[in-house]
Amino acid sequence: MKPAPRLKRVVKVGDLLRERLRETKRTSRELAEAAEVPPEYVDELISGRRRPPLPSRTDVYDKMSRFLGLGRGDLAECANVERASMSSGPRGNGGIWKLLLVSCEPATARELERRAKRGEAEALGLVERLLGIAQGSVRRSLDDQIALRVSAAQRGLTYVALRLRVLEFLDATLDTLTEADIADFVRPRIERWDVDLETGVLRVTLRAQEAQDRDRRRPLLRTGTNRRAS
Repeated sequence: MKPAPRLKRVVKVGDLLRERLRETKRTSRELAEAAEVPPEYVDELISGRRRPPLPSRTDVYDKMSRFLGLGRGDLAECANVERASMSSGPRGNGGIWKLLLVSCEPATARELERRAKRGEAEALGLVERLLGIAQGSVRRSLDDQIALRVSAAQRGLTYVALRLRVLEFLDATLDTLTEADIADFVRPRIERWDVDLETGVLRVTLRAQEAQDRDRRRPLLRTGTNRRAS
């Protein structure tokens, strides 16, 4: 395959994928197979109906770049610029906050609830930090294809379906985080957490591997098929 010329200007991820597919005479379905995602995922990226995933929380750009002969950082660069131009949308919701407080130290949880009634900035900041910790742990699962396939079989899902579910959680933000995300990915990894209300130091107790394995064997809660930009 003829390699793509060096990226001269930053374009939208969808435009770059569309152009390179045309140059290499490949199809979006073939690209989806190479990236191990459903064909709809690629189609939505190309059309702009799906927000480009955060480069640090996905492996699809590396897979797509190898398949299309793109420069290693081209897609990531385009994604970062495109995401920065998007509006952030709403900032979380109270239901998600209450679910996370269940695993917080009781005394701290009560104080945080009182503070949340006076303003949500502090609560949302903690949600964002906890989400980042959980996503960092989940991201590593993409590198273990065998374990992911076993987990998919235990849940009665295809490998691609479970992989998509993981990818969508990794790209979750405060405005897209769902109750299913908390149940399927956050609780199985974060056993307990607390925060020093004076210094802001966050202390998180991660679950032992055995507990994570038990949690992986229960069925996933079903969610929508994609996450879209607001």
